[in-house]
Amino acid sequence: MEKKIILTAGFFGMSAVILGAFGAHAFKNVLTAEQLVSFETGVKYQMYHALFLLFLGMNTHLPLKTKKTILTLIILGIIFFSGSIYLLSTKAVTGIDFKAIGIVTPIGGSLLIAAWAVLTFNFFKKK
Repeated sequence: MEKKIILTAGFFGMSAVILGAFGAHAFKNVLTAEQLVSFETGVKYQMYHALFLLFLGMNTHLPLKTKKTILTLIILGIIFFSGSIYLLSTKAVTGIDFKAIGIVTPIGGSLLIAAWAVLTFNFFKKK
């Protein structure tokens, strides 16, 4: 399980760096300043949670079931939160109005918060 978590962390971390570089260079002259800031927010949160997964994969104090729960929450949270932000902020590039999926952004954020809550609760109840 730890290997799967660390591989997922690596994927999300690597893709965050790629998306961040792409956003800073390729989208610089295409998106508005506000759209770039939104895109960067998606990248930042993806990277924060890639690092969270790295910590999770290397942690020996949490039960396997808890790790699986956190992994699932983070994967879905990144896809919903960061993914929706990427789509919403790149309308100028894609020409597609993804406004209808805007509802999943706060759902993704809630899933990321839930992952942190599960971690916190499990360490709090530990003696």
